[in-house]
Amino acid sequence: MNRKRVGIVLFKDVEVLDFCGPFEVFSAARLNEDSRREELSPYEVILVAEKNNPVVAAGGMKVLPDYVFENCPKLDVLVIPGGWGVREELKNIAMRDWLRTRSSEVETLTSVCTGSMLLGNAGLLHGLSATTHWRSLEWMRELFPDVTVEFDKRVVEEGRIITSAGISAGIDMALRVVARHHGEGVARATAMHMEYPYPENNDRRV
Repeated sequence: MNRKRVGIVLFKDVEVLDFCGPFEVFSAARLNEDSRREELSPYEVILVAEKNNPVVAAGGMKVLPDYVFENCPKLDVLVIPGGWGVREELKNIAMRDWLRTRSSEVETLTSVCTGSMLLGNAGLLHGLSATTHWRSLEWMRELFPDVTVEFDKRVVEEGRIITSAGISAGIDMALRVVARHHGEGVARATAMHMEYPYPENNDRRV
């Protein structure tokens, strides 16, 4: 099996479900649901942080990254979660520069929640439509006037760049990536395994 490698970025005060939701989708996906226990996911999921220290996420969860920016292997899919820590990461030149470099190498670039603010800060959303957590929609519009901010969509797809609304919307985003790669049937089976309602429409649920 030619597995795709998914890298999920971590930073201090990252929102837990922002990264755990996509992690669950990609790690739980199976091409053959009847062989779930015997087969691997078509995705290899790794966690990446700037430094090789435990990352303290929102709520106090401590997470060990698999790689740091310097030794991260080649990625096919890059996931940028959000959370309160985004405000500090917007000042982090190392994060900005790493995202710029890696964004040109991956086939699919994604964000969850306010992770899209980090993409915008790196200049990766110029002239595109995007979304973020509902509380940050106006903030995004003010900070990035060249971005068309989508207020009513849960997931926004712009070619290889996919942004999603807040927190649980990252699951919807990841299911869309699975559907792109392996078809809607595999995505639906993944959602069913997770007991997560498959998103039948793209309306923001607030």
